[in-house]
Amino acid sequence: MVTPAQPPQEIAASTAHGTPASDAHSYGLRREALSPMETLAQSVSTIAPSSTPAVTIPLVCALAGNGTWLAYLLATAAVFLVAICVASFARHSSSPGSLYTYASKVLPDWLSALVAWSLLLAYIATGSSVIGGFYEYAKLVLLHSHGGAAASVALTIVVTAISMWVAWRDVKISARLMLWIEATSLLTILIVVVLVLAHRGLHLDASQIRLQGMSGSGLRLGLVLALFSFVGFESATTLGSEARNPLKTIPRAVIQSALLAGAIFVACAYTEVLGFHMVGQNLGDSQAPMQTLSTVGGAPVLGILINIGVLVSLFACTLACVTAAARVLLLMAHNGLAHGKLRDTHVVHETPHIAIIVTGIAAGIPVVVLAARGASGLDVYGWLGSLATYGFIVTYALVCVALPRYLQEHGGVRFGSRAISLVAFVAMLLALAGNLYPVPEGPYGKLPYIYLAYLAAGLIWFLVSAGRRSTLRAS
Repeated sequence: MVTPAQPPQEIAASTAHGTPASDAHSYGLRREALSPMETLAQSVSTIAPSSTPAVTIPLVCALAGNGTWLAYLLATAAVFLVAICVASFARHSSSPGSLYTYASKVLPDWLSALVAWSLLLAYIATGSSVIGGFYEYAKLVLLHSHGGAAASVALTIVVTAISMWVAWRDVKISARLMLWIEATSLLTILIVVVLVLAHRGLHLDASQIRLQGMSGSGLRLGLVLALFSFVGFESATTLGSEARNPLKTIPRAVIQSALLAGAIFVACAYTEVLGFHMVGQNLGDSQAPMQTLSTVGGAPVLGILINIGVLVSLFACTLACVTAAARVLLLMAHNGLAHGKLRDTHVVHETPHIAIIVTGIAAGIPVVVLAARGASGLDVYGWLGSLATYGFIVTYALVCVALPRYLQEHGGVRFGSRAISLVAFVAMLLALAGNLYPVPEGPYGKLPYIYLAYLAAGLIWFLVSAGRRSTLRAS
């Protein structure tokens, strides 16, 4: 790895009680400011579970049909295996660099740099994606689907600016705000799920149980899209310098967020398909599915509340992505992968304010451009969300590869750990293959080339920076 500008990079060990054996370098961030629930809120908000029933599940249903619940069940299993790998690292190391720090302990320098740039892109592109979803839902809820490109651009600028301000101001405020937003939205959605199931009675939906009409290719493509619902579940690891007792709270947050999201998604997928069967409509064609479901459940007012909740949840996800991306960029700057000025933190607020500005602008600019050109928010959500998925899948796969060697160097590795890391790695490879073949049509077909060009630029920067440092050391 490139020699860091300031030591050390991590909590290198833990005591028998799970606390750091020595103080970690805080990088200018506020030490031990976040409770376990606030740490969990970071991962949950990056997943944005409230937005999945309204935005992503209908898209999965358009591909997998009656196998939508199965696609989410399989996605939950794959993400849970990755979560175990991430949590295994998090029990030994705590740093704002997240998965980048974990990979850098084992992988060659150039692969570590690839993980860093992939993870940064993943968080920023996810932020861009949900900003697109935000302006689409904002026009639905606030403007009743009126307002053209100018309204979309204005809404994009507003949500990006507010997210940057909150992330700049106080990480504790950010975490608490994200926690309450998601908890309220999810509670309303789960009430609708219960009402629909109660209205149906104790009868299972035979067409879903039998996977009637589902094709293998539809399930495969639906599974890939279902995985996007989970990306960011590991983002609590970016709070390594700010969480209390991080070697315990962060691994728990990673596992809990993956399992909690999976349970909610499977339940919602089954119930949404069921509810639309009951009214004879196609879930894959619906733009406001929760409004329809709330009517089926006999509480139409909840549909309006859920739409508002989804809107606010998308804001929370934007905030979570800016928070996570800024901390990854902060550590990249410490390790010579980004400009040294990005190491700076605010004297009063103890937040990486310059990195927040950079990542917030980077997330907002693509959406402003696409919105100005008349792109719908759902198209922006799909395009940039798919780009983010490439970054996450590659990062997850490399971290899974790195785990066995890392554990061997820290107290031994068992057969179970090797098996889990291998299965998780294969699952990510299959997910990546599902993104690439068959070749997607339209803008989606260009995304792999955009991702590869971005990685090439990042690796060139790494090589130039490494060469410059070698020259300085030699002189």
